[in-house]
Amino acid sequence: MSRAMNVTLDEAGVTDMCRAAGVAISAIEPLPNGGTRLVCVSPDGADQMRRKLKKHLIDGEVARHRFYRAPGAPGGY
Repeated sequence: MSRAMNVTLDEAGVTDMCRAAGVAISAIEPLPNGGTRLVCVSPDGADQMRRKLKKHLIDGEVARHRFYRAPGAPGGY
């Protein structure tokens, strides 16, 4: 099962819900058309958050911001 999910809630709301549930976040990012992409550290945490966020999950693919790492930055081009 994937550790990533897209939800209709804002980043602060998702962070608060994860903190309250004791679920560690691996990555979190806002989506260009609204909502948040959440990646949990563990598959178990992701399953727990999917249950909590069931009404807010976005099905299918979503647009995401392009990832940019500046030249010369660690891990950059």
